[in-house]
Amino acid sequence: MSDPISLVPLPRSVVWSSGTWDSPDPWSELSVGISTDLSRTEYALSISPAGASLTAGSEAALADGRNTFAQIIAGTDGPIPCVTISDSPKYAWRGLHIDVARHFFPVSDLETMIDAMALHRLNILHLHLTDDQGWRVEIKGYPRLTEVGAFRDRTLVGRYTEDEADRVYDGERHGGFYTQDQLRGLVDYASRRGVMIVPEIDLPGHMQAAIASYPELGNVAGAEIGVREVWGVSDHVLGVSDEVFTFLRDVLSQVADIFPAPFLHIGGDECPRTEWERSPAARERMNEWGFTRVSEIQGRFTEHAAEVLSDKGKTPVAWDEVLETHLPDTTVVMNWRGPAGIAEATSRGFRTVVATSDVLYFDHPQSPSADEPLAITDHVSSLEDVYTADLLPASLTEEQRALVLGFQAQLWTEHIADAAHLQYMAFPRLCALAERAWGSPEQSFDEFRERLEAHLDRLDALGIAYRPLD
Repeated sequence: MSDPISLVPLPRSVVWSSGTWDSPDPWSELSVGISTDLSRTEYALSISPAGASLTAGSEAALADGRNTFAQIIAGTDGPIPCVTISDSPKYAWRGLHIDVARHFFPVSDLETMIDAMALHRLNILHLHLTDDQGWRVEIKGYPRLTEVGAFRDRTLVGRYTEDEADRVYDGERHGGFYTQDQLRGLVDYASRRGVMIVPEIDLPGHMQAAIASYPELGNVAGAEIGVREVWGVSDHVLGVSDEVFTFLRDVLSQVADIFPAPFLHIGGDECPRTEWERSPAARERMNEWGFTRVSEIQGRFTEHAAEVLSDKGKTPVAWDEVLETHLPDTTVVMNWRGPAGIAEATSRGFRTVVATSDVLYFDHPQSPSADEPLAITDHVSSLEDVYTADLLPASLTEEQRALVLGFQAQLWTEHIADAAHLQYMAFPRLCALAERAWGSPEQSFDEFRERLEAHLDRLDALGIAYRPLD
């Protein structure tokens, strides 16, 4: 029979049948169990007039099945149609990145996004906790990170310009941070919905907020540096003293203890070398380490972070700039700069997450219309682009494709200051990414859009302020 309920992402096998199931409380009457007959990623959902049952090969697959069942219940007003679903994801990493450093979002806003992710069987929330414009995580023994680094006195209005005379500021103090207990609570909230939180501590660049808190972490002795109030890339990067590496060990160890995920993101992107090139201390360190190029300093930071994380049983994840230096074999590369980076990372044997900016940066506008809110660029990434674009280079071999862990959308928040704007930029594009990452049966964009139109009522029920369809 035809599809009576539009599911997004579409399960890999869905067979609707005649008849309905009448239940006053579907959740309490759902039979649930783990089955060794199914693979660890697979679930099977059956709804008949006699009842509903869900079996899965693991707790993670069980969460996926529950989230599909939730869509069916949310899409039904009255008796529930009968269906048999056999389903499993194509990719293990189905992610959304949220930058809480440029603009801070309270825990309740993140919980709403987690609910929306779970509904779409997205399973990774990449939480960008630190950057030049704000430090958002409590670290024991370093109180100034949140007393100083979590706040800025004003924020640039509009896009970044190199000419200081053209800059306009809002004059409002902005900031906030999460206590370790708050983050542990968020981890638990997400876990109960099948979502893993992967934290990011960006290093050794994007550290101006930390250096503003503790100037001895930087490269310029006696410099008075504040939390960055504009966008763009700061030249202020971590120095090379033993104190800096002790600081990183303390930070990474504490963050690793907060978040039980096997992964921890260490950034590695957009790290200027200007201060290292001018620093006598950096030159001395290079001689000590046997380096001949300033660029090798960043590789030392990557190695140090990887050593700390290995001691904590964690795997490092980093943006694709780290491919330019020596890289531990265990590193997961997050590709953002272009498809060529996917080919390079996988050809070198690195597991890779596709987060390419031209399509998967959801801080880009969704149409060329002047009615769209201010975005970081004029480059459009539309709903159709997300659904139809070639996200993997055609040249990848089967061995390289096997190293692709999955896909992730990015919400950088230079111009996103509140929950409604965050949700508007995420949805419905995130619905299309969920479909791609899950590996749903291929449909035309028009077929997907028709299914999505019926699905939007579920976003309404969650209170998501999504962008209306064109």
